[in-house]
Amino acid sequence: MTPRDAAEPNDNRWSDLGRPPLAPTALRRALLREGGLWTELEVVQRTGSTNSDLVARAVGGSAREGTVLVAEEQTAARGRLDRQWSAPARSGLFFSVLLEPSGVPVERWGWLPLLTGVAVATGLSRTAGVDTALKWPNDLLVTVDGEERKAGGILAERAGDVGVVIGVGVNVTLRAEELPVPTAGSLALAGAANTDRDPLLRAVLRALEEWYGRWRDADGDPGVSGLQETYAAGCATLGRTVRAELPGDRAVVGEAVALDADGRLILATDAGVQEPVSAGDIVHLRPA
Repeated sequence: MTPRDAAEPNDNRWSDLGRPPLAPTALRRALLREGGLWTELEVVQRTGSTNSDLVARAVGGSAREGTVLVAEEQTAARGRLDRQWSAPARSGLFFSVLLEPSGVPVERWGWLPLLTGVAVATGLSRTAGVDTALKWPNDLLVTVDGEERKAGGILAERAGDVGVVIGVGVNVTLRAEELPVPTAGSLALAGAANTDRDPLLRAVLRALEEWYGRWRDADGDPGVSGLQETYAAGCATLGRTVRAELPGDRAVVGEAVALDADGRLILATDAGVQEPVSAGDIVHLRPA
């Protein structure tokens, strides 16, 4: 018996009855269909990072578009800027999908993480009954005890010349004492009516399939597909004074006034300049 096979708490899928395991067979039956986006769905008990695993498979030619890789637990999950993402086993949704948007101009692929954010917020709001908001560019926000908290994040990575792997992490049943930082939250702490991860995952993947299809049919045009307008409507960053911490130790403070056609955040500064931000950390400085 190897150490991984030993009877450790995290290896017993039923060690926490409040966090039952996912049902892969039922998920496949509900999501994999002829002509649909999702072509393969695998649930693993534990891995370092679903994004890293799926990127490797895609580059190696052993994964096709529509592959979904879900983990009950991740030991080396990453967010933007290689930040670590940690959560107890079966306490959230941790998954990655492989998309190959052939026919869509590469310069529009930057909308994919924003598109995923819209899909995640839509699916969770419908199924969990929790008000969600998006913090540009890739955070999912919920309200806990009157405060805005981060409950999820999205990470997009190129997989060769034709693919993009999108990773999603959402805290579902994380308890107050388990929060990694005080600014974190979960669906349960936000008063979710439903924390059953199976219907939550189904809802998110169905919303992602719908939005991805709409975006591809519009050749990736965020205006024609309705993506730009929908993201802006659900974005908690717009209308607020924010600080953009940019590469090169530069920071810009201004009011977030719009998203442009490239998905960049437009800041209106006190100097009367409108500055587009394509990458960086955004800090909300005051409520909308």
